[in-house]
Amino acid sequence: MDYGKLGFKCGIEIHQQLIGRKLFCHCPALNLKDEADIKIIRKLRASAGETGEIDIAAKHEMKKDKYLIYEANSKDTCLVELDEEPPHDVDLHSLDTALMVSKLLNCKIIDKIQFMRKTVVDGSNTTGFQRTALVAVDGYLKTSKGKVGITNVCLEEEAAQKLEETDEYVKYKLDRLGISLIEIGTDTSIKDPEHAKEVASTLGMILRSTERVKRGIGTIRQDVNVSIKGHPRVEIKGFQDIRAIQKTIENEVNRQLDEIKKKPESHVRKAEADFSTSFLRPMSGADRMYVETDVKIIDVKDRLKLIKIPELITEKSVKLEEKYKISDVLANEIIKAKIDFEGYVSKFKNIPPDSIGNILINVPKDIKTRLNEDSSKLKDKDFYEILGYLNEGKISKEAVTELLIKKIKNEKIDLSKYKIVDDSKIEDEVKKIIKEKPGLNIGAYMGVIMSKFRGKVDGKKIMEILKKNI
Repeated sequence: MDYGKLGFKCGIEIHQQLIGRKLFCHCPALNLKDEADIKIIRKLRASAGETGEIDIAAKHEMKKDKYLIYEANSKDTCLVELDEEPPHDVDLHSLDTALMVSKLLNCKIIDKIQFMRKTVVDGSNTTGFQRTALVAVDGYLKTSKGKVGITNVCLEEEAAQKLEETDEYVKYKLDRLGISLIEIGTDTSIKDPEHAKEVASTLGMILRSTERVKRGIGTIRQDVNVSIKGHPRVEIKGFQDIRAIQKTIENEVNRQLDEIKKKPESHVRKAEADFSTSFLRPMSGADRMYVETDVKIIDVKDRLKLIKIPELITEKSVKLEEKYKISDVLANEIIKAKIDFEGYVSKFKNIPPDSIGNILINVPKDIKTRLNEDSSKLKDKDFYEILGYLNEGKISKEAVTELLIKKIKNEKIDLSKYKIVDDSKIEDEVKKIIKEKPGLNIGAYMGVIMSKFRGKVDGKKIMEILKKNI
């Protein structure tokens, strides 16, 4: 498609959970799976915003007339989440993270931060509103297709997790409610669906670079706003995986092309697993926002002096790649895994850095996917032990996988079974097999010899000898 000709406009909102405690209480941000020991039942209604009108999206939810069931565990939920106690002072660690991200995105930071209430009556917040504060504006992000503007960085509280919905009620779990959340919004300078995926990926990398964000399914969400000429803005909510963004946007553009003649209205849709979207509710307006009076205004000028800007993951990866002459993919994986690669390389000087990286990153993947063993059981001490044998010449690289599996199974290692064979003995065996099995291709000879010297010979060495003798 010619997205420029279509009048394509697209912006992204990223919502990222932070580690530490919740935003307005001292409960830990754990998302515990423990059984609920608290249960309450309520109904919510919407009140008018500062304009004197009830928000259209709030009216839509109220018409459903459902009651709400809230379940919680007292280990990570308190009276603040139950809306039986006023919010405590804002968690300054979360605020500092929002300021740090704002600086990384080249934003203008607001001097005095004031929290607002955003009406939410679908039950996902016990108060009937979400507390959110504007932290910074007017930033930008560099991409392969030019700069993308950052319109806002906000700090807000996470919503409750929906467990079940029927015609009569909606059930929520409150362990997630109140977790600190950074929201980042872009302008509409995203060029096409592929560019949207790149922007989401880059924003995720910047957030992870702070080492202050939660990881895993459900800890980061992307919402995408899409429109084409003649069709009003549609917000698509609920992306859990950025790999779905490109295809879903492509399908949404096609849907909007089919809908243009029907005089569509701006609304919110849900991202489905098959890359389609489904109607959720009308688009919210200005009527849903009003001032939060229970949280004091925060002057951040002094706090800004304390903020240290972290090095981006991409910058760390490039340095590692250049210093140790390893691939960019391997360098990126090492950084993401938070491995002390420099420590490994300095200790095992007889092993090339790329081999160390392969053993730390790719071998465990192979053990898990191809050999169906639980490589997550491997600890640093296991890698240090096996790399030590390799570094001292007691084993070949081909023995590493087998020995790591023995560590997973807690089996005793007998190094005598993996003693490296002399080159002369390998060459004798190669000549013998060529004589016994004439006419095979080099790959077939390789397989025969490798099976005979399993774990005792470097495959590269066998190939060199084979080429010399065939």
